Amino acid sequence: MSRSRRPLHLPAPPAAEPPRPLRRRRRGGRWRGRLRQAGAGVAMAALGAGLLVGLVQLPSRLDALLLVSTALANLIAGLGKLSLALLQLAGVLAVVILALLALLLILGGCVRLVRSLLPRPARRPPAP
Repeated sequence: MSRSRRPLHLPAPPAAEPPRPLRRRRRGGRWRGRLRQAGAGVAMAALGAGLLVGLVQLPSRLDALLLVSTALANLIAGLGKLSLALLQLAGVLAVVILALLALLLILGGCVRLVRSLLPRPARRPPAP
């Protein structure tokens, strides 16, 4: 029973890629990054200043106290409705749990009653 052994053929590793030429960094790139950062800073500062000017003019156009009191009244009413809804939901869940417990007790009682009425199998005497 001699087996002829074949040489193991392994796949050849891929050819190494030639190294890429190094790119030279432009010298002006640092200034462009700084200019972009400075422009973003100026834009953010201008936007913040505009928002502050708008907020300063807001009380002259609106009655701020009425706005705040209405918002608080709506918030309190909403929280009251939410708490009432949660309380009602808890009540419904308690009733459902009690109904399931009652059904489980009835089912368990019926099973025990039927098992008590059925004849018991004869027991084997214990082995010596």
